[in-house]
Amino acid sequence: MSAVNDPGTLQPADLVRTEAAALNALADRLQGIMAADFARAVDLVVRCGAGNGRVVVTGMGKSGVIAQKIAATLSSTGSPALFLHPAEAVHGDLGVLMPGDVVIALSASGETEEILRLLATLKRKGDALISFCCNLQSTLALASDVALDCSVEREACGLNLAPTASTTAMLALGDALAIAVSLRKGFRAEDFAELHPGGKLGKQLAKVRDLMHAGDNVPVVMPTTGMTDVIYEMSSKKLGMTTVQEDGRLRGVISDGDLRRLLEREGGAALSKTAGEAMNPHPKTIGSGELAAKALAILEERKITSLVVVDTEQRVEGVVHLHDLWGVELI
Repeated sequence: MSAVNDPGTLQPADLVRTEAAALNALADRLQGIMAADFARAVDLVVRCGAGNGRVVVTGMGKSGVIAQKIAATLSSTGSPALFLHPAEAVHGDLGVLMPGDVVIALSASGETEEILRLLATLKRKGDALISFCCNLQSTLALASDVALDCSVEREACGLNLAPTASTTAMLALGDALAIAVSLRKGFRAEDFAELHPGGKLGKQLAKVRDLMHAGDNVPVVMPTTGMTDVIYEMSSKKLGMTTVQEDGRLRGVISDGDLRRLLEREGGAALSKTAGEAMNPHPKTIGSGELAAKALAILEERKITSLVVVDTEQRVEGVVHLHDLWGVELI
């Protein structure tokens, strides 16, 4: 037995390189002999979604674990998907299959008994079948509308038995399929945000409307408002600024910095000014549907602390402050 195959001499780096080699070989197939089949698989999933169908992913054992992850990735990138346990399927769970669904079946051998028992029902229902197999001459591969080759030269396991490199290849192929489908569908960062409202990722992809101050929390003065009342409004709303509005539309903004510069320039006479005379008439604004990360980028670029949120007719909808964006990361 060679050192490479001897379980006692295998090093962690050797295991990782074996899996990396499997991924490199898969990438070569995707760019070569498997390109057309992969494109057909993408077409099937895209058409399925257009017709309100779902993607049902199934597999046994380690392949089943990978199938669950692929279903989760599809769902999070705009393709409704679910995992179907093949052993449970033949005891009633096949009822989840609906006309127009696409089934993705994972089986390294292509001869997994629990999956083969589903074939007759799948064919009867007319659902499209995509398989991930290491043997394109297997029963599952030959019964599939599209069979994608996940074969590996060897498993990373020193005994060449435990599913390792093959499941890594399946996982990467599933990710590639999910992302290719999402690109075809025009899936956007905004769509991703809608599906990931929680945690750090949710805040990173939150929209301005989710974080802005609105309603009575927005500081508002009129162009004719005197500076004493302007200062009171700024202090009471605690955003370091106030909007200047007329008929609900933004006319300008007065910030703490604007007020400080006015006092330095005018001295005591500054208090005799009106909001219309002291305001910045061309403030930077943002739409409520923009990502919070974009608002943060504008604030950092302009070195300001607040943005007024307006609609297409310059009606004020709210104010987003730098403090509201803590925890948001630029994307």
